[in-house]
Amino acid sequence: MRDPWSAVAALLERHGTCAMVSVLALEGSGPRETGARMVVAPDGSFHGTIGGGTLEFEAIALARKCALASDDRLVLHGFSLGPDLGQCCGGRVTLAVESFSTVRRDEVERLAATALSGGIATRARIAADGTVGPREILPVEDACGPALDLSGSLLVERFEMPATSLLLFGAGHVGRALVLALAPLPFKVSWVDSRPDAFPGHAPRNVVSIHHTDPPSLLTGASGQVSALATDGAEVLIMTHDHGLDLAIADAALHRAGIRGVGMIGSRTKAARMRSRLRSAGHGEEAMARFRCPIGVSGITSKEPPAIALAVASELMIRREAATTFHNKEDGRLAGGLRVV
Repeated sequence: MRDPWSAVAALLERHGTCAMVSVLALEGSGPRETGARMVVAPDGSFHGTIGGGTLEFEAIALARKCALASDDRLVLHGFSLGPDLGQCCGGRVTLAVESFSTVRRDEVERLAATALSGGIATRARIAADGTVGPREILPVEDACGPALDLSGSLLVERFEMPATSLLLFGAGHVGRALVLALAPLPFKVSWVDSRPDAFPGHAPRNVVSIHHTDPPSLLTGASGQVSALATDGAEVLIMTHDHGLDLAIADAALHRAGIRGVGMIGSRTKAARMRSRLRSAGHGEEAMARFRCPIGVSGITSKEPPAIALAVASELMIRREAATTFHNKEDGRLAGGLRVV
């Protein structure tokens, strides 16, 4: 669950209490990774998932009890998935279940507002009785370990890594399908087209639609409208209605060393021609290593726009995760003052 705080705020508004379930530790195989979360209302309705199955069923029951207690505490529960729950995963999962009441509404709303701007990391002290102290907001880069770490009495959490900046050129059928595919994913999309009537009436909230008569200038610095978004690690995807425009955008993008990847939709024949023309324009092997055409994961052969969008979104997620590294601690430590039940 990328942003549980908006859900917590909404449930506090509706019910006055709720609980958040987080996968704190995992030994062996399990349905979800450390840091997976769900938010549960006292009536059993919920947002997010920790993997479904019996584990999630039991977690919802525990969270309802904690929400009804409304005591703003964090408790730990351990499950051996096979012996305890009859699940075939075979691992052992430790869940952290934290209750929230309206006493913490201001804190929750502050966290929800911060999360809307991108990545968020927090640090809080947990008392021996499980009482959760106020969460301090940290720079995301300061929480470079696991998504959830409880060491001694210190709880450090990373709720979402900053979104990857994506400059998407072209608002045709595939472009429209792609922005929908990326809507729930951690990408901040600047969607560019030279045609004023190309964009739909509405776009997902992680998308900014930009009409510009000279799209390549947005990358050359001649226009400051988008160039600031082409930061280190940004991705560029090119799928305009004009192959000459595609080439001009790719040429401009490859001149920016900070752009991590430049992808273009097209056939293998188009790819060969584009590579030849980019090399003729003076781009060496280092720049060409950042150029991809065709784009999308292999194995999906359909040319339907939603299928192409799925293949491209999958490739973007693979590239994002490959570029993301964290320091993984080998010793998963739990709070000494809290007992796993």
